Amino acid sequence: MLCFCFSALSAQGAVAANTIIVNARVYTLNPQQPWAEAVAISGDKIVAVGSAHDVAPYRGSSTKVIDAGKRLVLPGFVDCHIHFMDGSLGLTQVDLNGAKTVAEIQKRVKVYAAAHPRGAWITGMGWSYPTFKPSGLPDKQILDEVVPNRPVYLVAFDGHSSWANSKALNMAGIKRDTADPPNGKIVRDEKGDATGALKESAGDLVAKMMPKPTRAQRLAALRLGINEANKAGLTRVHSAGQDFEWLDLYDELHRRGQLTLRFYIAYFLDPPELTPQAIDKIEQARRTYDNEWISGGAVKTMLDGVVEAHTAAMLAPYSDDPTQIGKLFWEPARYKDAVAELDRRGLQIFTHAIGDRAVRTALDAYEEGAHRNRTSDARPRIEHIETITAEDIPRFGKLGVIASFQPLHAYPDEDTLDIWARNVGPERAQRAWVWHSIESSGGHLAFGSDWPVVTLNPWEGVQNALTRKTREGMPAAGFVPNERITLEDTIKAYTLGAAFAGRREKTEGSIEPGKLADLIVLSQDLFKIDPSQTAKTKVLLTMVGGRVAYRAANWLSASRARGMH
Repeated sequence: MLCFCFSALSAQGAVAANTIIVNARVYTLNPQQPWAEAVAISGDKIVAVGSAHDVAPYRGSSTKVIDAGKRLVLPGFVDCHIHFMDGSLGLTQVDLNGAKTVAEIQKRVKVYAAAHPRGAWITGMGWSYPTFKPSGLPDKQILDEVVPNRPVYLVAFDGHSSWANSKALNMAGIKRDTADPPNGKIVRDEKGDATGALKESAGDLVAKMMPKPTRAQRLAALRLGINEANKAGLTRVHSAGQDFEWLDLYDELHRRGQLTLRFYIAYFLDPPELTPQAIDKIEQARRTYDNEWISGGAVKTMLDGVVEAHTAAMLAPYSDDPTQIGKLFWEPARYKDAVAELDRRGLQIFTHAIGDRAVRTALDAYEEGAHRNRTSDARPRIEHIETITAEDIPRFGKLGVIASFQPLHAYPDEDTLDIWARNVGPERAQRAWVWHSIESSGGHLAFGSDWPVVTLNPWEGVQNALTRKTREGMPAAGFVPNERITLEDTIKAYTLGAAFAGRREKTEGSIEPGKLADLIVLSQDLFKIDPSQTAKTKVLLTMVGGRVAYRAANWLSASRARGMH
């Protein structure tokens, strides 16, 4: 009651709110006031939360009043792991997501090529390993059959393998005697010829030959991506590399008033060492971009690859191939030194670590860095955490390390059950994506997508966090079902937990007075539906900083949104 009374009292003499949302089911994420029915917004901030009576004093003659029609209102969602430029450009390329057969892939590539006859290259993303049984890797001949005269370069859904046709391989000069690059592998046939499949950094041999998108093309793609993000209910994203070099484009959109999505952008630190030049770039970005729309001050690096390609670093050999154990992309001592230096400077660190050896190496480095520097509450992060030993699970809570997961990565489809689980083996598979175990031992969760690896729409991820089943309800008991988490904890991982992971919990992540007015209105009440229906959720309204960034067509009629434009 005290919160409600304070909101009403603070209105005395206050200027009228720009917007008031009424007749809503507001789940606030504020433990002192978890539910409300109305929100008042002034400028870009929330000024009151409570009953219709509590916000009534904020209503003036020019206040926009939104009748939510009893809909569920949540804080705006945050995607804590995204590759935004790549995903945005992907909206203009071949989309192979969901293509289950070679024939379907060939059809999509052929149709795209016909629709873009002047394109020098055919590029795209989204193919998955189970499509190419039994090896799990594609062959150049499949692409040569449909596009023999133009180079084709297609990235796997996880971004860690790629696929080129013969034309592209020839343009890149990949021959029998071409050496594998560091942290990469050119897959070859029995004669030593490249098959067209390229693991990890080997794809760069081809990618560097492609014409670069122009500035205008990138800006146009970013506008598309931002619209898709707002449509999905995203109000902030944490960029996990690659976007750093395009900070000026995000800034241009901001200066033009076209930025309706907040960005926390990490510098991508390539192994094998932290150089003075890299530090200069990171520090310059931190000084230049330090506002509520665009901010730096974070560094992303990678310790290993992925399980499907046997490039994730494991403590014991892979179960399907005992000759493979993966590898660390950093020499551990150099990685620890880099972590300690970044920590000393107060820079937040994101480390990609998928295999159990990589996860342990990251935890060890974070622990040593905090000890060296006598730092606390630095909130270093580990991204993905697909496999982990039992003894390392409680270290997240003990060390204050953020567990940054992407719930849809644990979706139990063919890739997960037939390839991922086979490769790690049954013992390690029982500790797959351990959301509940880390949280219950005191760790903080932050959720995202890894777009364009999977869709940036979070609602499928929310459903998988709750069920760990496919949309068809398989496996019947769920995939490692003891690692499911509650709806409340899932929402938190996308909102207040995400804000905590980005060091912004004091200004974002919940619906309470003084925080930024970033919120969403949903088509269905997640608290009242079967969890298996969660992915059907649509966003009806997205507000960022008190402004409408997205509104679903035919929602908010004139009679229910007085003054809305």
